[in-house]
Amino acid sequence: MSRANPFGDLDDFAPGAAPRPAEPAAIDRIAEAAGFPSRKAGRAQEAEPAAPARTPRRRTTGRNRQINIKATEAVIDRLYAIADELDLPLGAVLEQALDALAERRKG
Repeated sequence: MSRANPFGDLDDFAPGAAPRPAEPAAIDRIAEAAGFPSRKAGRAQEAEPAAPARTPRRRTTGRNRQINIKATEAVIDRLYAIADELDLPLGAVLEQALDALAERRKG
């Protein structure tokens, strides 16, 4: 018994006549009637002023591990302000904060 060739008889798949392209106005009317939203860009709205960009903090410090923490915007701003004031990388500020917290808990 031999296997049937799945591509042996493709006569049923003859190409048909190409469909007539629809009018763009007709498509818009049908889409609007069916409640489909338009993907066209709307009018540009004035965006809220973005926060000033922070300066990049690239330092070679030997620290090669990363942590990701969630904090409020105020806490993040305080962290960056302290790092800028001390001219230290964020990892060094975290180390000093942890050392100070450990000292405080001892006393």
